[in-house]
Amino acid sequence: MKKLLIANRGEIAVRIARAARDYGIKSVAIYSDADVRSLHADVADEAYGLGPGRPSETYLDIDKILAIAARSRADAIHPGYGFLSERAEFAEAVIDAGLIWVGPKPEVITALGDKVEARRIAAKVGAPLVKGSDGPLASAAEAVAFAKKAGLPLAIKAAFGGGGRGMKVAWKLEEVGELFDSAVREATEAFGRGECYAEQFLDKPRHVEAQIVADTRGNTVVLGTRDCSLQRRNQKLVEEAPAPFITEEQRTRIHESARAICVEAGYTGAGTVEFLLAQNGVISFLEVNTRLQVEHPVTEETTGIDIVVEQLRIADGLPLSVTQTPAPRCHAFEFRINAEDAGRGFLPTPGLISLFRPPSGPGVRLDTGVETGSEIPGLYDSMMAKLVVTGSTRSEALARARRALSEFRIEGVASVLPFHRAVVDEPDFVAESGFKVFTNWIETSFRGIEPEARVAVAETGVIRSFMEIDGKRHSIALPAHLFAAAPVLGETATPAQVAGDDAVTAPIGGTLQQWLVENGAQVEKGDPVAVIEAMKMETRINAPKSGQIEIGVEKGSVVSFGAKLAAIH
Repeated sequence: MKKLLIANRGEIAVRIARAARDYGIKSVAIYSDADVRSLHADVADEAYGLGPGRPSETYLDIDKILAIAARSRADAIHPGYGFLSERAEFAEAVIDAGLIWVGPKPEVITALGDKVEARRIAAKVGAPLVKGSDGPLASAAEAVAFAKKAGLPLAIKAAFGGGGRGMKVAWKLEEVGELFDSAVREATEAFGRGECYAEQFLDKPRHVEAQIVADTRGNTVVLGTRDCSLQRRNQKLVEEAPAPFITEEQRTRIHESARAICVEAGYTGAGTVEFLLAQNGVISFLEVNTRLQVEHPVTEETTGIDIVVEQLRIADGLPLSVTQTPAPRCHAFEFRINAEDAGRGFLPTPGLISLFRPPSGPGVRLDTGVETGSEIPGLYDSMMAKLVVTGSTRSEALARARRALSEFRIEGVASVLPFHRAVVDEPDFVAESGFKVFTNWIETSFRGIEPEARVAVAETGVIRSFMEIDGKRHSIALPAHLFAAAPVLGETATPAQVAGDDAVTAPIGGTLQQWLVENGAQVEKGDPVAVIEAMKMETRINAPKSGQIEIGVEKGSVVSFGAKLAAIH
């Protein structure tokens, strides 16, 4: 390959562009109108616009991406993670266009990307499994029927996706149907396919995974384990490598099962095999992610292997640069720096970053997609950057993490930094008397933190803008006052009105997905009444008081933070 198109955005697009440069090839970025001032478009050698619209009209539009590949004369495509990264039809389209696909073969993506088929492969090679549905469930009623058969708690998962999108956990039978419908909506929005299946959910399990790389010459190597148990909404917030506090027998079982699954499937490229580890020591296969993982940097730090460059080598037909599982050279943590208010239930907070001042020093790495002046659009997920901290031991890495997190400053939008600062001092996580973190520990055991103050965004002295010539992006920088009267693409709206005590208000800016009650219905305080979607996540809105609800905003409306949606009398 000579020129690599990166079919993604944000920090992972920046990461891949840097790997391309290290590998000695050119990179091409793509960007939506909401990302016109994005860092990833600046870092790449070239950048081309996708136009306006939701992800389905931009980063998920295969025809648009292939047209840009042809226009830019790219000869290879890297999908990153999320978006089209696990879509076999995209891999097929790339290959059919005569381009190099940086990833596993389409038929392998199909087999392992179908979580039900992946379970069958895992069972064939003897990997441990919990009970699950035979295939995707056709309806909410079918999900309820399976729940009655399998028992609760029950995990409802997108059959074609990952990253926690389209995953819901039902603890009560009466919520299974609603959560199934919600999972289908999230899966459709995130992956373009809404099929969902169900399986038994292990109560209070850890999430442990194995990173593998496999070349086209028959070599498959496990690079080690990661613990990714600190999650909110089934999405990871903190990861570490190697996975701590597991026995050598458990580590060997995970390594051997991961490798066997990938060999059986004919896997090539970088991938991750995920497992749940119950408190009683039982291991259960979860899924295979047929792409680069968000948390790949912790494995890079502990092994010294650039996994993205390894992906490029494999796509070029070269052998792996490693032949066996390397011994860890350090301990590493990754902290996902999301634009979310942890004190308000991790609500997304899109907006303009007025200050982004990351830490540095020994043992500190930052993978970022933003900088001071960057806009966080409400259309995409909430990740801004990843802080990776290493030390010779877990204790040293934790000490450095406390230092790095204390230095990190972000203003203009809320961030999860207060959560990270708190969690590195939590006894359950530090393991002063044993490692007690599990996948829903945040929701059930974390002491919590105070909500962040809502901060007005400060103006900056210079605004970076762009010009497009034949669809290609060219950057310009002009004084801010020249843009004073002009609208900014992706600008976050301010609250439409000040609501009273009887109002149902929007906890975040986003799209009102649906009302869960009829206009005029009698509701009780705390009842879920609506669902709002922002940054690819659904959030329930509960009734602030008991009474009769008067709906004032239609389903499908785009609303701002604090907007009045209904009144309760």
